[in-house]
Amino acid sequence: MNYEDPGGPGIPIVALHGTFGRGKTFAAVTRALSPDYRVIAPDLRGHARTRTQRTASTPQPTTSPRAAWDGDFGREAFVGDVAAFIEGLGLAPALVVGHSLGGVTAYQLAARRPELVRALVVEDVCAVPGDAVLDVTGWPRRFSDRAAAERFFAATPAPEYFLESVGDDGELLFNPGDMMAVQRGNAGDWWDDWLAVTQPTLLLRATNSFLLDAAQAAEMIRRRPATELVTFDGTGHWIHREAPDAYAEAVRGFFRNYGLLG
Repeated sequence: MNYEDPGGPGIPIVALHGTFGRGKTFAAVTRALSPDYRVIAPDLRGHARTRTQRTASTPQPTTSPRAAWDGDFGREAFVGDVAAFIEGLGLAPALVVGHSLGGVTAYQLAARRPELVRALVVEDVCAVPGDAVLDVTGWPRRFSDRAAAERFFAATPAPEYFLESVGDDGELLFNPGDMMAVQRGNAGDWWDDWLAVTQPTLLLRATNSFLLDAAQAAEMIRRRPATELVTFDGTGHWIHREAPDAYAEAVRGFFRNYGLLG
């Protein structure tokens, strides 16, 4: 797995991005938490530089960019990847932060592999994510230049977020078909996982979220009372990008309350 790591002596935090994203999405939060914390952010399977896995018999692409991943995008696969990542870097038990897709992966990891997670921050995702929210099947695989990419993504909910996944050569750093599979794989009823989490947990919600409304957040808190909730007024789904300083302050305060000092 490719990952972002600023290095340094800070307490490590493993940060998991959402669908269509990459580890670099946490750059502003990384700076805000430094030098007390060291944010290590992998590109999850199918995304950015951890995107394509081919078997020996799979033909190499010629004119078609970014061949599809020859694997699955189910929950077990994502959880297994992150578990191996944490073990491989010797980070267990880790502080884990997850946004959207990464948030589901984070709380499932905490529930299924509790020895790997010390404390948990879940950003703007509920216990029952719905079906795929963005149809990208017709998206281009390559843009003629940066301006063309900017024009295309101007109509998306978070243009800068998506532009991060366009390479210097104009190539999209994920396969749109894979992203549909990622969204379908993330949809489901994950209450059992949420309720099985025993670690200290912080839930972050955006008032303009399309994945975690006030009623859903209240239900998550009611059914798991040990959860802390912080709501960010006026922000959308990508809290870590829209309000990185406030986000970092909430995360820092939460960890410090549990003696996880940085």
